[in-house]
Amino acid sequence: MFVDRVKIEAIAGRGGHGCMSFRREKYVSRGGPDGGDGGHGGSVIIVAKKGVNSLAEFAHRHHIRGANGANGQGSKKHGACADDTIVHVPPGTVIIDAANKIVIKDLSKDGDSVIAAKGGKRGRGNTRFKSSTNQAPRKATQGEPGEMKVLILELKVIADVGVIGLPNAGKSTLLSRLSAARPEIADYPFTTKYPNLGQVDIDLDRSFIMADIPGLIEGAADGVGLGHDFLKHIERAGVLVHLVEPMPMDQSDPIENYRSIRKELVQYNEALGVRPELIVVSKAELPGADEIVSQLKEETGGEVMLISAVTGQGLPPLVNRIDQMITEHRKVLEEEESKAKADAIAEAQASE
Repeated sequence: MFVDRVKIEAIAGRGGHGCMSFRREKYVSRGGPDGGDGGHGGSVIIVAKKGVNSLAEFAHRHHIRGANGANGQGSKKHGACADDTIVHVPPGTVIIDAANKIVIKDLSKDGDSVIAAKGGKRGRGNTRFKSSTNQAPRKATQGEPGEMKVLILELKVIADVGVIGLPNAGKSTLLSRLSAARPEIADYPFTTKYPNLGQVDIDLDRSFIMADIPGLIEGAADGVGLGHDFLKHIERAGVLVHLVEPMPMDQSDPIENYRSIRKELVQYNEALGVRPELIVVSKAELPGADEIVSQLKEETGGEVMLISAVTGQGLPPLVNRIDQMITEHRKVLEEEESKAKADAIAEAQASE
C-alpha cells in the first residue's frame, strides 16, 4: 500500500521523578540526603532512511510514544535516561506542524532527521538541594512531561526524472522497459494510482531514478480528480519527460493535450514551467506519430523525440539524452548554490 500523507501524534517520554531519601546506615551518624535524580524522557526522532518507500507504516499507527525516564532512588542512584524512539520515513518526507501548518523540516536526503517531540527533563533528587543552611532538604522535583505535537507527514517522491502526461500515454510501460519496476499496466486510463519508482542503469557507474507520475487531467491544479496528490510528486523531479500519445483513445488533439498539461504544471507551481523538459512522442508504431513530432517541434521550438516502449524504438537515445539533461541540471543547481553561499557571506561581511 502506498501512503503519501498521514497525521500522527508524537508524544515524548516523561522525565523520571527525583527521589527524596535520607541515608540510614548503622554506625553512620548524620547520614544526610541521598536521593538521586530521575532520568530524561526519550524523544521521538524522525529519520529519513533510504529503502523506505511510503508512509504505510503510519496508516494505522497514529500515536508515536517515547519511553519514560526511570525515577531516582536512594543511595544517590540516578534513574536511567530513556532511549529515543526512532521513526523511519522515506527521503523526501516533509514534516509539518498540523496546528499552524508550518513546515518544521524537509527530510530530503537519506540520514536527515528532526526531533519531532523532545523528551521531558529529569526531576532532581533532594541531594541537589543540600546547602550550608539546609542540611536536610525535604524537597525533590517531579520529572517534566515530554512534548506532544500533532504532525502531518507528507511524502513528495524524490526522483531524477519525472515522467508526466495524460492517462494512458504509456508512462508505466516506459518505466517497465527502462527499469526493473513493474507497475500495473492496462489499456484504460488511470491504471496508475500512485507514483512508481525505478532505477535506470546506463552503465556500471551511471544510473538515475525515474518516477512514473500518475496521469494528470485538466483542472488538476485546482484539485480536480487527484490533482494535488499527483502534482506534488512532480516538484522533486529534476527533469521532466513529457509523454504525448499520438492517437489518444478519446480522439482528442495531442497538441492540445500537451498544452493542457503544461498549463496545469504552471498553475500549480510556476517553477515547474521552467524545469528542464524533454518532449517525447510515445507509441511510434501508431500511424501519424511522425506528424505529431513535427507539430510539437513547431509548437515548442524545442527538441522532440519519438519512441516506442513496446518495440524498443528510440529507447537507448532517450536514456542517453535524459542522462545528459540530468547532468546539466545538477551543474546549474550547484552553481546557484555556490552563488547563494557567496552572496550570503558577502552580505554578512558587509553588515559587520
